[in-house]
Amino acid sequence: MRSPRLVATDLDGTALRSDGTVSPRTAAAFSLVENAGATLVFVTGRPPRWMHAVAGAVRHRGLAICANGALVYDLHTERIVKSHLIPPDVLEEVVRRLREKMPELAFSVEYEGGFAHESDFRLGRWDSEVVAGLRVGTATLTSQPCAKLLALHPGMDPDLLQRVVLGLVGDLVTPTHSSGRALIEMSAHGVTKASALADLALTLGIDSADVVAFGDMPNDLPMLRWAGTSYAVANAHTEVLAAVDHVTAANNDDGVARVIERLYGLRGALEIRDIPDGPAGP
Repeated sequence: MRSPRLVATDLDGTALRSDGTVSPRTAAAFSLVENAGATLVFVTGRPPRWMHAVAGAVRHRGLAICANGALVYDLHTERIVKSHLIPPDVLEEVVRRLREKMPELAFSVEYEGGFAHESDFRLGRWDSEVVAGLRVGTATLTSQPCAKLLALHPGMDPDLLQRVVLGLVGDLVTPTHSSGRALIEMSAHGVTKASALADLALTLGIDSADVVAFGDMPNDLPMLRWAGTSYAVANAHTEVLAAVDHVTAANNDDGVARVIERLYGLRGALEIRDIPDGPAGP
């Protein structure tokens, strides 16, 4: 396989270790991409405020697609350079429909510059330990455009919850999930990791055939299906494993780095003992 012109990778559960850190091997592999004259793009569900440590690991170079495609973030300036937001009237209607059918849902929102949540929304590790959001009521929650609307169910299976939400509000927003919790992430209608990555690739004059993408969760599926070559890490969701061209090692075993090293010619030089790529499927 010829070296791709663009490498797009998810972060949590894919390129990052389970503790959220970038391993030295993975950081070195990221440098290989840019040293070869190719483009490295992080494509993540993370909001920009969770990107500072990652930006430092790659010496603040390049762009990141955040919030599942809603925000494009410059890692050098650490500023948002492009956004696709859900307008307030759509937010209000989505919350109304979902609450009518599933009153047990709790909501939060990712704005361009912050995070707000209802009082019964259980915060995840990052927001509870790093930057707790503002507690607000529903009326305030939907009063301004946002990058993501999140709906948390107390116990439903995440895949089932996504199907239910899609049926109720799929004409207004794009629902997905990525955390392993019953937490649905909703972007503006038609906004996905793939839509943002395709737009960026177009501006760079790069065709999808020259893109290799890595992921692990359902929010990665549009990007993996769009890219010319797709990889799942071994710890990926079963639906992702079934959808990709190749399977590499798990995130904690530097699966993304192993592939990048092969693509950019480092494997032989370092005599890396690697596992072979598996066929698509679980």
